[in-house]
Amino acid sequence: MLIIDNRTQETLITMQDCIEVQEDAFRKLADGEAAHRPRIDVYVPCAQSDSYYRWGSMEGAYNGIYACRMKSDIVSWPVRESGQSEEWHCIRPGTYCGLIFLFSTDNGEPLAILNDGTIQHLRVGGGAGIGAKYLARKDASRVGILGSGGMARTYLEAFCAVRPIRSVKVFSPTVANRNRFANEMSGWLKVAIEPVSTAREAVRDVDILACCTDTMTPVFQTEWLEPGMCVINVSAYEVPADAYERFDVAIRQGIAGVTPIAQSDDIRTDIGGSPVAYIAGTSEQRRILPPKNPHGPAWHRELPLFADLARRNVPGRTNDHEITFYANTGNQGLQFAAVGGLMYRNALARGAGRTLPTDWFVQDIRD
Repeated sequence: MLIIDNRTQETLITMQDCIEVQEDAFRKLADGEAAHRPRIDVYVPCAQSDSYYRWGSMEGAYNGIYACRMKSDIVSWPVRESGQSEEWHCIRPGTYCGLIFLFSTDNGEPLAILNDGTIQHLRVGGGAGIGAKYLARKDASRVGILGSGGMARTYLEAFCAVRPIRSVKVFSPTVANRNRFANEMSGWLKVAIEPVSTAREAVRDVDILACCTDTMTPVFQTEWLEPGMCVINVSAYEVPADAYERFDVAIRQGIAGVTPIAQSDDIRTDIGGSPVAYIAGTSEQRRILPPKNPHGPAWHRELPLFADLARRNVPGRTNDHEITFYANTGNQGLQFAAVGGLMYRNALARGAGRTLPTDWFVQDIRD
């Protein structure tokens, strides 16, 4: 049994590896050779009157590995000048608890526990790379990024892995953050990165638009879209509802949520980033939960899946003038099985990670 922490994970896989293993896993999902269970959350009142406790999990199986990713969060929904967003932490702001358990589908053996920080950013960035690989123009070289956090970093890394990126514009409301992103990423990826002062400027004259924020409101205006552009998101709420009328091609990675037998006050599909949420608490405690979001997240839209595109059951980009969109969400559990499984095998081969006795995790009492 291995423990593989975030720093170790950084040494075990490249972005190109991350893109390739996910692409193979997504194809095998359509073949019945992989499995995915979408994210489900449980909300319980907590000690903080302005927050809720949230437990989230998602699962997937690929290439002999079963993964269960679990998160333990204290979550709130602050409203800022830019709109409402989600904030979360574990114990205190700035610390987080997300764990991935890996098991063998051959004999059920527990194989590894991974922190989910590094792999989370890698798997989402790699998913965006798949979207760019299939839906961006072959000569796409200019990127606009809205957001400057960890996802923005892996998105740009993934774009550079699949397209000849030469120039980047980045916007973040915090000047220091966008300047830091430009300085650090330009040195790492050897591309020209310009921090800009408005979202409008970041979107203008780019080939790939990356929306990498935690906002629950749209981050660009539909009239800003230009012919030939490829749009790829992180949050289901970043894209204006009327933008779907402008997209010539719209594809989603996978099915992000499951439809409950019946929705009620106790089961909702519209709380922040939760595709499905089971809710506890009194009516007074539930007042802090965000109301139904009017912006129409991608998981509520009937878009063709990546597997349909990869198998050519639906058309992708057919010319350089089309505006394309890739909803980069849906196969989360499967992503952790694919990327986590590759990390685990590489850790074994390199003698990386910390070992715990497997006997600690099995028992002789039938459960």
